Amino acid sequence: MKDPQTIASMTELRAVIDAHDRALVAMLAKRAALIDRAAELKPGEGMQARIAARVEAVVANVRAAALADGLDADLVEDLWRRLIDWSIAREEGILGPSRPEGEP
Repeated sequence: MKDPQTIASMTELRAVIDAHDRALVAMLAKRAALIDRAAELKPGEGMQARIAARVEAVVANVRAAALADGLDADLVEDLWRRLIDWSIAREEGILGPSRPEGEP
C-alpha cells in the first residue's frame, strides 16, 4: 500500500482510493463464493445457516483486527454484522430458515 503521506494530489489520492475499492469488492466477491461453499458443506455436517457462536467469533476477530490496524472497531463491527446477516440470508436461501439454536 502506498504511504498516504507520499500522495501529492487529490487526483492521485482518488486513483489510489478507487484501486482499494476495487480490491475490496473483489475480496467480498471471493467471500460470497466461500459462503456459497459453506451452504453446500453445512448440511453434511448437520449445520444450519445461523450459528450464533460463530457469528460472535467472527465479530470478535474483526474487532480485534480493526483495533490492531487503528480502525474504528465499532464501525467494523457494524459493517461485519450487516455482511454476516447478508451471508446468512444467502445460505438460508439454499438451506432454508435457521431454527432457534437448541431446537431439533
